[in-house]
Amino acid sequence: MSRIDDVKTWWRENPQTYGDAHGVPSYEGKSFEEGSPEFFRKLDEEFFSWNKPLHGEKPFDRIFPYAQMKGSKTLEVGCGMGTMAMQWALAGASVHAVDLNEKAIEMTRKRFELFNLSGDIRQSDAHSLPFEDKEFDYIYSWGVLHHSPDIAGSFKELFRTLKPGGSFGIMLYNRNSLLHGLNTVMREKVLHMEGHFLNDLELASRYGDGFEAEGNPHTWPITPREFEEMLHPYSSQFSLKILGTDIDGIFKLWLPALGLFIPAFLKKPWARRWGWSIWAHGKKNNGTD
Repeated sequence: MSRIDDVKTWWRENPQTYGDAHGVPSYEGKSFEEGSPEFFRKLDEEFFSWNKPLHGEKPFDRIFPYAQMKGSKTLEVGCGMGTMAMQWALAGASVHAVDLNEKAIEMTRKRFELFNLSGDIRQSDAHSLPFEDKEFDYIYSWGVLHHSPDIAGSFKELFRTLKPGGSFGIMLYNRNSLLHGLNTVMREKVLHMEGHFLNDLELASRYGDGFEAEGNPHTWPITPREFEEMLHPYSSQFSLKILGTDIDGIFKLWLPALGLFIPAFLKKPWARRWGWSIWAHGKKNNGTD
C-alpha cells in the first residue's frame, strides 16, 4: 500500500467530525446518526465554535471573500464533511469540491441533498485534480495539504487549475506554534522521551489529528518561511496570517490555574505569533501556468 493509500484509508475510517473523539459522531456524550440533518448541524456548530474569531455576519466571512466570489467558480481541495463547501453554496458560488476518500464525498453529497444545495462533489487526489487548466476563479483548502506526502505536488496541481489573477486561500498547520512546541516537542519528544523512538515527522503525525487513535499516517506542519517559499513560484501577491484560534485551549492546558483569568488582550500577541494555523491568501500571477 502506498503512502497516499495509507492517508486515504485512515481518513475514511477516522473522518473529522469535531466530536468527543476523532471520527466519532457524538458531542458531549450525545450521539447523532451520521448523515442526518441533526448530525450536520451539530458538526457545524462544533467546528464554528473552534473558529469564533473568524466569523462576522457569516461563518468564516473574515477570511473568505464570499461577496466578491458570488457566481464565481470555486473549488475546495479537501472538503471533509462539507461544512465550508456548504457556506460557499449558500453564498451563491458555483461550488466544486474534492476529497481523497469516498466517505467524505458520500457525506458532502448527502449534506448538499438534504439542504437542497447544488455542487460538483468528486473523489480525487490533490496530486491529480480532474479539472482543466485555469478553470477556477477561487480555490481554497483548509487544514488538508499538510497531510499530503507530496505537498509541493499538491500546490502545483492546485495552482494549475486556478485562473491567472484568480484568488486562493490555504490554511496549513504551523510548526512554530505553541501547540506543536509544547504538546509535541516538549511533552512527547522530550519529557516522555518519544524522540528516542520516533522521528519528527512521525511525532507530528502521531500527536496531530486523531491522536486518540494513535495518530494519522502523515502530518507535517510547516513554518511561515517554508509556506512563503512554496507560494513564490505561483504568486507574488499574497499575505500570511497566523490564526491563533487554539490559544485559549493552550493556556487552559498548560496554565490551568491562570488560563481562565488571563484577559484576551494579553493572549492576542501570543495568538498572532504562535497560533496553530497559518492562513495564506492572495492572487495567482498573471501569465503563470
